[in-house]
Amino acid sequence: MGADNDGPAARPGVPTYDYALFGPVEVRPMGRIRQVIARRMQASWADVPHVAQFDEVDIAAIRALRGQAAQREAAGTQPSLLAFVLRACARALAEFPEFNASLDASGSNLMLKRYCHIAFAAETPIGLLAPVLRDVDRKSLQEITLGIGALAAKAKAGRLALSDAEGACFTVSNLGNLGGTGFIPIINAPELAILGMARAAPKVVEIEGRLLARPMLPLTLVYDHRVIDGAAGARFLASIKRQLEEPAGLAP
Repeated sequence: MGADNDGPAARPGVPTYDYALFGPVEVRPMGRIRQVIARRMQASWADVPHVAQFDEVDIAAIRALRGQAAQREAAGTQPSLLAFVLRACARALAEFPEFNASLDASGSNLMLKRYCHIAFAAETPIGLLAPVLRDVDRKSLQEITLGIGALAAKAKAGRLALSDAEGACFTVSNLGNLGGTGFIPIINAPELAILGMARAAPKVVEIEGRLLARPMLPLTLVYDHRVIDGAAGARFLASIKRQLEEPAGLAP
């Protein structure tokens, strides 16, 4: 038998070429922030065992509540769909504290966080950034909506400070306004999980023996399998689904 290797095998690098041998090329340097994002995503993908779970949420009740709010509130202040999702995630994080945690440097201890800051993806001229809305669990739907709007505007204007994108417990990546039936986001380590939202679309579903067209929102939960098992992931996603399909409890 051969001798055991003392260390992990080196990862093979991605090959590169002199692309000009095959045709004209243009060199476009990546910005500093894009390079930082690239390194973090590579590290997360290489070092964190990702598991993805999928579900769909009937958001008809949310649309009805948003319509009622639009009649009561001033223009621009009705709660957004993303605000409902962030509030549901905050409650699920309280219900399942292992999701609101990070591994310490040794990888042997969980650091359970007694606060609830949630990041959300925001498209900007320099790429996708994730500003952090703090204390989501203490905010109303309207406060969450206004907070999302303020941070997104700040990001698009290029005025997002480093402190605005630090300290998140969990991230929600919402690509629904861009279309698509679903996607698998990469965990924003050292967070342990991320939720992806695709575009809601009408779908025929069976309700009490009747086939009805309902607006269904595709969700993908991705989590770190070193800490979170499939059963816990399924319960966490089921909690979010239950809250969004019965949104009256999220409205206060």
